Amino acid sequence: MKKPELLVPAGSLEVLKTAVIFGADAVYIGGEAFGLRAKAKNFSHADMAEGIRFAHAHGAKVHVTANILAHNRDLEGAREYFKELKELGPDALIIADPGMFMMAREICPEIDIHVSTQANNTNYETFLFWHRLGAKRVVSARELSLEEIGEIRRNIPEELEIESFIHGAMCISYSGRCLLSSYFTGRDANQGACTHPCRWKYAVMEEQRPGEYLPVYENERGTFIFNSKDLCMIEHIPEMTEAGIDSFKIEGRMKTALYVAAVARTYRKAIDDYMESEERYRANMDWYREEIAKCTYRQFTTGFYFGKTDENTQIYDITYVNDYIFLGIVQDVDEKGRAKIQQKNKFCVGDWIEIMKPDGRNVKVQVLSLTTEEGEAVESAPHSKQILFVELTEQASVYDILRVAAAS
Repeated sequence: MKKPELLVPAGSLEVLKTAVIFGADAVYIGGEAFGLRAKAKNFSHADMAEGIRFAHAHGAKVHVTANILAHNRDLEGAREYFKELKELGPDALIIADPGMFMMAREICPEIDIHVSTQANNTNYETFLFWHRLGAKRVVSARELSLEEIGEIRRNIPEELEIESFIHGAMCISYSGRCLLSSYFTGRDANQGACTHPCRWKYAVMEEQRPGEYLPVYENERGTFIFNSKDLCMIEHIPEMTEAGIDSFKIEGRMKTALYVAAVARTYRKAIDDYMESEERYRANMDWYREEIAKCTYRQFTTGFYFGKTDENTQIYDITYVNDYIFLGIVQDVDEKGRAKIQQKNKFCVGDWIEIMKPDGRNVKVQVLSLTTEEGEAVESAPHSKQILFVELTEQASVYDILRVAAAS
């Protein structure tokens, strides 16, 4: 049985390194243009070069998104961008637009091209079309069932890879091609500037009754009629593998390092356990569920993989569940054994926190002291983004993540 790739998102160099250390086989990132996450930090030329070097040094691959639906004004810049990528040497480009596809094939034919889910890839003839043009991989539309993906696998060449989402936020629009943001705000989702209007509050109003708002479904936070649950297939890795999917894709280029680490680590262990034996995978299911629930999420669904089930895919509540707070990534350990971090959220001397390790361990420790970069001892760290040296009851290691339960 072929072991599927674990493909993890990264919106910054820090998150890329975290994803690789916590188990990603490959990472997908965006440059400063031509990807569909304009609000993510994204990668400068220098950061992308360093990220590719880091990933390759650790045996991981880097895929770069260039999956906008291009307008005429984009083409000249895209051509220059592909020339830059040719020099940087990522492992693959993720592209949706046929014109962008042909341009990339012309400028950097040595780089694999993966066809984005934005291209509405819903049948095996579409997969074969892209294969004939030179695509190495096609990302399945989110609307496909596992049965349909299995049928695609049986009707395409073995060397053409299938990539499918396994975890993360869902979109209300077909293959993510949404017009709401552009219509309401002038910011085009298909150009990477989505304002997420599907997360806004809405009501129904009958045109003969202006000003009379009719409730759709409400809770104490408001009315949310477009909000989908988050995809989670941690319990269905056998079915995903048996369908012939080559790459399991996690959504979330705008997520924090804590989220990426938690999801990558959990799916890494689940995939490895399943490849060893299904019994081992089933035996560890409670651990997977517990760890995946420590990420920020809405509620979980299996999406369309087992058919269209409105009750399963739709939830009218925008509220995130956020049980753990991100404190920082260990950047270094000084001669006194203190962990150097860039602080992300408030914590204090005496607090009990958790060291999240790449190997799956969660180590409970107490904060013994906090020292600023200037050498000042402090009792609490209320301001984020400052550099701190943290003394703990057990020494942390570089790339470990410090977090604390929200209820603590």
